[in-house]
Amino acid sequence: MFRIWAKEFENNHMIKDLVVEDGSDDTRTHKVFRALDEICCQFDLGKPIWLDATIQDFKRHDKARFTQDNFIETIDFDYLEIHVIEED
Repeated sequence: MFRIWAKEFENNHMIKDLVVEDGSDDTRTHKVFRALDEICCQFDLGKPIWLDATIQDFKRHDKARFTQDNFIETIDFDYLEIHVIEED
């Protein structure tokens, strides 16, 4: 099972969270993008842009932080963080 935990933070407090599971045999990249699509749908957000720094952090720590710089539209929180918590 592949699971990603998504959290929205404002003023260093978590205001929303969601765990997305994917049991398919697809590639890790496809699972991450599908999970991010689900997260954005559930949180009513536009899809964030993967900047080079975001990609490097995700590769290094299995965690990515999306700030206002990653979004085209204005967000009403400080950042969205995704973290791979289980991988098969």
